[in-house]
Amino acid sequence: AVVSTQSGHYGRGPRIDQKTCIKAPQAAGCFVEVVENKMEGDSLVTDVDRIQEIITRHGPENILCVLTTTTCFAPRTPDKLIPVARICREYGVPHVVNNAYGVQLRKYMALIHNAALQGRVDFFIQSLDKNFMVPVGGSVVGGFDKAHIAGVSETYPGRGSSTPTTDLFITLLSMGRCEFDKLLSQRSEVFDYLKNALVQLAAKYNERVLETPKNLISLGFTLSNLQHSKDAVCQIGSMLFQRNVTGARAVFSTLENCSSSKKIGSLEFRNFGSHSNTYPVSYITFAAAIGMTHAEVDTIIVKFDKILDKVYNKNVSS
Repeated sequence: AVVSTQSGHYGRGPRIDQKTCIKAPQAAGCFVEVVENKMEGDSLVTDVDRIQEIITRHGPENILCVLTTTTCFAPRTPDKLIPVARICREYGVPHVVNNAYGVQLRKYMALIHNAALQGRVDFFIQSLDKNFMVPVGGSVVGGFDKAHIAGVSETYPGRGSSTPTTDLFITLLSMGRCEFDKLLSQRSEVFDYLKNALVQLAAKYNERVLETPKNLISLGFTLSNLQHSKDAVCQIGSMLFQRNVTGARAVFSTLENCSSSKKIGSLEFRNFGSHSNTYPVSYITFAAAIGMTHAEVDTIIVKFDKILDKVYNKNVSS
């Protein structure tokens, strides 16, 4: 997206339908200009030309920063960090990367590193709970300039809780580097295992797993047979939650549904949740994050199968 102060514009680069990413810059008094993603196959990818056009239209001096994202719900894929970083360097515009789950994905960390080498990356921010299995409430701000990081540190008010830091310190001491590396390798294996299990289940219900090969943490399972019923799509998500399957995201999205919208602050989004105004099919997402096991995947698939059987028997004509 493209972000600005009261006298400029904030580049929130490519659209990402997660409320915090939209609310935070607005709460800071910034204007946000969202760049709609482009479709390539099933994937939603960065419209790099549009970002450059916004910067030149408003003037680089009016841009607070461009905000890009690595990890996110399918069918969105990591933003094209290297081309965006090159644009930011060319125009002298700060570049902030939302790297929520990214520490556990070596390819994404390498992507950030290469973007910084070939262009401009000021900060990349990642969640403690998503990457290190500690309680929710902390984050790590990274960068490639010690002076920039020191500047962020100096803004700390001194009244915040030290609990996230303590939790991380204890966890890393207990885990050790070898165990952490083992968990990273296991996560990759579990992701492939989850994808294969979803592909087999999709065939049973005449659905498919969305092809988003650059998204290495989240998978989309189509619910095309429920395109006529928003309630049925949403019901699947709530039924999974009631059965202790958290994190799955059911999204009702059709070309015909473009008139439905959601307002967040001053911004209005059509087909909110799908990262696109015009994503053509409804779906539900599943993710394989660090700490997930093969046994947990098996449990999820059994529960999901039973839910689909119940909902499809009720809503889908034979």
